[in-house]
Amino acid sequence: MGWRTLRDLLGRCAPEPTLTVAEVDALLGEVAATSGSGSASRRSELLSGLLSRATQGEQDFLLRLLTGELRQGALEGVMIEAIASATDVPGDLVRRAVMISGDLATTAAAAAGGGQGALRAFHLELGRPVRPMLASPADSLDQAVDGIAHPIVEYKMDGARIQVHRDGDDVHVYTRTLRDITRHAAELADLVRGLPCTSVVLDGETLALTDDGRPRPFQETMARFGSTRQEQVEALLLRPYFFDCLHLDGVDLLDAPLHRRREALHRVAGEHVIPGEAAPADAATLLESSLDAGHEGLMVKDPDTPYAAGRRGRAWLKVKPSHTLDLVVLAAEWGHGRRTGYLSNLHLGARDPDGGEPIMVGKTFKGLTDELLAWQTRHFPELERRSDDWTVHMRPELVVEIELDGVQTSTRYPGGVALRFARVLRYREDKDAADADTVDDVRALRRD
Repeated sequence: MGWRTLRDLLGRCAPEPTLTVAEVDALLGEVAATSGSGSASRRSELLSGLLSRATQGEQDFLLRLLTGELRQGALEGVMIEAIASATDVPGDLVRRAVMISGDLATTAAAAAGGGQGALRAFHLELGRPVRPMLASPADSLDQAVDGIAHPIVEYKMDGARIQVHRDGDDVHVYTRTLRDITRHAAELADLVRGLPCTSVVLDGETLALTDDGRPRPFQETMARFGSTRQEQVEALLLRPYFFDCLHLDGVDLLDAPLHRRREALHRVAGEHVIPGEAAPADAATLLESSLDAGHEGLMVKDPDTPYAAGRRGRAWLKVKPSHTLDLVVLAAEWGHGRRTGYLSNLHLGARDPDGGEPIMVGKTFKGLTDELLAWQTRHFPELERRSDDWTVHMRPELVVEIELDGVQTSTRYPGGVALRFARVLRYREDKDAADADTVDDVRALRRD
């Protein structure tokens, strides 16, 4: 049920509230279970009946709930802290259980019923992907390595994040968002099936390479995950670069320090380990090597830290020669001159860490190719919230990667900052708005 379909179902509203939570839950369960011939009509009938019994405020709530735009502040991070507080267990233990189970409700029930013991019983299961650990941006290479006695420094590649599970001959490949893409990445599954082990869980990146071994554009790598055309599959073979090992031959390594996980990684993955060094004598030379090979920069990691989902302080830091941010597209303005007839100038928002609407931090039309302008003009109206003669305001769903020279204080935008020389690099089809950088990340780049 898309947003436009739901909006079209809105009609007269009830003058007084009569709906109960149990009724709404039961009806939405019936909608979800409706399938087969005539199911679309039946779903519309059920939802139309529900909305007709709702007050205007209830209609607004239900519409935003069903389209994923409720945005009342109950983000996952907030809910994790709430579970910890309500059940009197450490927040790190709750985060670990959510990382492994992938489900807040399951974790909450375990914490409420069995406390710390129940949460510690959560363990990695082969075939059930683990939420990925992420890196925080560093201002410079010197700042990244400062304070880490023996840092692990690796290439930062512009590929697609993968997590591979093997149990005997059964292999599954998952994306950053935990989607199973095994059927689109048969060569990766075959490669892992041939590694010297019986069971393993590997974390890494995959890239499509040119004939001379340089990385192809990110969009070409991502195209593999949606392609069923044999000629495209053959033309864009994927090469894996693994940087972590979470399980090896019956031994879970999530809670082990990175240096132990890295030992297991080198034993099992061999030549498929991402280029890098432990405590390099000259990290700047390694950075130059990465950039010369066509990659983004470096990753700097603390060897004594366990694997933990999300961004965990200074455990993993990414170093790039220029700043990039993943921001949410809030609106687009109709272009002028040679861009007349195209949606062009983008309104950019950063994620509100407290769960509210994205906060606007700037605009840009730089970096938009003719192909991107045409794509925006076709696609953006599908996400329209409202529009006027100049601007199409959109649901905050699209994430775009923006390169910038810096950030400065500004009263022009609600975020209190403005992007300097911002330009579009690409749309991040592998991310949604919940993965965008926060307004705090943007403000941290401020130098004035």
